[in-house]
Formats: sequence, C-alpha cells, structure tokens
Amino acid sequence: MTHALKTPDSSRKSDKALYGGTSSRRITVRDIAAAKERGEKWPMLTAYDAMTASVFDEAGIPVMLVGDSMGNCHLGYESTVPVTMDEMTLLSAAVVRGTKRALIVGDLPFGSYQEGPVQALRSATRLVKEAGVGAVKLEGGERSAHQIELLVQAGIPVMAHIGLTPQSVNAYGGYPVQGRGEEAAQQLLRDAKAVQDAGAFAVVLELVPAELAAEVTRILHIPTVGIGAGVECDAQVLVWTDMAGMTPGRLPRFVKQYAKLREALGDAAKAFAEDVVGGAYPAEEHSFH
Repeated sequence: MTHALKTPDSSRKSDKALYGGTSSRRITVRDIAAAKERGEKWPMLTAYDAMTASVFDEAGIPVMLVGDSMGNCHLGYESTVPVTMDEMTLLSAAVVRGTKRALIVGDLPFGSYQEGPVQALRSATRLVKEAGVGAVKLEGGERSAHQIELLVQAGIPVMAHIGLTPQSVNAYGGYPVQGRGEEAAQQLLRDAKAVQDAGAFAVVLELVPAELAAEVTRILHIPTVGIGAGVECDAQVLVWTDMAGMTPGRLPRFVKQYAKLREALGDAAKAFAEDVVGGAYPAEEHSFH
C-alpha cells in the first residue's frame, strides 16, 4: 500500500524534472522555482548560435544563457566589455530559433543598464521583443536592485549575477575570487538578499568560496547558479566552449572539460585538406554527371 502511494509521486517528479523530464513545452521561471522547492539540481550552458543551441536542447539542457561571454569565445574580443546590444540581440534570436524546450536567458551587456532602471527596461524589452528570450541577466547586487525591480514589475524575468562580475574586469584588475574575508562575505550576502528582494528568479554566483555560496543557497528561496562556487549551489553553469574543450590555453580552475572538440575539429580540417591536396576528395560518389 505504501509503495503504491509513493510511485505516482516519484513519477510526477520525473515528468517535471528540468533535466530528464518528459515535458516538451518551453521551460519557464515557474519551473525553475519548483525545482528549488523539490531540491532538484540542474545544468545551464551558454550558447551563441542556433546549431549549437539545438544540440544542447536535444541533450536536455533546460536553461541556456546567451552570455556576453560571446565576446571572449565567439566574437574575438579580449573581454565581455565591448559586446553590444545589436550583437546580443542577433545571437540571442539565433539561439531561440534553434531551441524548443530550454529557457533562454539573454545577457544585458555592459553599458546597456548601468544608467538606471529606464535604460535597463529599454534594453531588456529589446531582447524580449526582438530576440524572443524568456528572461534576461544582469550583473550587480545592491547597485542593480532598482533595475531588477523595474524589469520584474514590467513582466520581464531577471536572473541576477553577483560575486565576480566580468563586466567590471577593469575595476577588478583581473578575475579574483570574491567574498573572501568577513567584510566581503557580508557584502555578498547583502547583494544576494537585495536581488532576491528586488524580484530576481535566480542568481549566478561566480568565483565565490564554496562555504559562502552554500550559505547563500541556504538563505535564499530563489535558486543559486554556481560557476566556480562549489557543489552546494542549486545549479551549475559553464561556458560551452570551456566545457567541450574548444577554448585554447589555460582554463579557470573550476572548469571541467567533457570533450576535446578543438582537437577533433582540427583533425577533421587536416583530413579534409589532405584529401583535397591528394585528390581523394571529391571522389566519384561526391560528383554529379
């Protein structure tokens, strides 16, 4: 009798799971909130084009971030700072078109919301209307609370981003871990509470000591998304080119590579070139008569 009562519940939970669930409809922020209540962990990856996004969508990734990290790994900039609203809108629209189920979150790039709530609303509205994203992300805790509040009031879901905020790389002088020391830890806690109170549906914690990130996760009723913030966060995000082994050079400590796509793609290009030079391609089966 007890087993019979438990089986339907576990089945419903599986159906609703963000990763591995059977629902094919577009994931919403309500689903994200429900996952927090269930204690379900979930993955998020960045995406910048329709084809890559379609692969991740088919793999079941429930949330994709069209991050301003596109500046580093897609557009060839040295940082995220030069990314424009035009670039963000164009690539966000491509990711939306390439997906059917994932919640697509579009980053607000540097200079598109710092002037204040009205500018933030204008920029976020463009991503929602022109690109079709389901939510936007912006950096900053207490300093961005008014922007978050107005966007949420206007009906635009907001994912906040605290800890290391890459758009402030010039102020940081690099990419240092944030929240070390009592004063810095207290400020991060204030930032986390501020974005929650402003209405953010989730918050990214980047380069934060694991113990502090765990405390934030326990305190907040909205999900935390970790990147270099330890195992206790509700979700984890990686830049897809880091995750898949496309990024050259030294990677951050928190990155785990799950493939070696740069090596595989290079090998494929060399094999193609050698076939062309040697006359093996195109062969008869690739030709028309």
